[in-house]
Amino acid sequence: MAWLGPAIGPQAFEVGPEVRDAFMAKDENAHRAFRPAGEKYFADIYQLARQRLANVGVELIFGGDRCTLSEKDDFFSYRRDKTTGRMASFIWLI
Repeated sequence: MAWLGPAIGPQAFEVGPEVRDAFMAKDENAHRAFRPAGEKYFADIYQLARQRLANVGVELIFGGDRCTLSEKDDFFSYRRDKTTGRMASFIWLI
């Protein structure tokens, strides 16, 4: 079981082709998580995480529905505000 915590959402995470290429070098199915946007791409890092977790046998995956960039009242985002903030995560093995 895995929980995907807050991250930048797929409609906001713009990356260059070198980032897409790096993911594609590790997993040919990574292309499913990238949407063309001119000369760049929008990347769905939640989908990338789900794919990698599934590849190692993790079947129950929760979360992955928050966007730190668009949810200004709940999260810091350097891409949005150009200032840093801090968030904490709790991680454990069951």
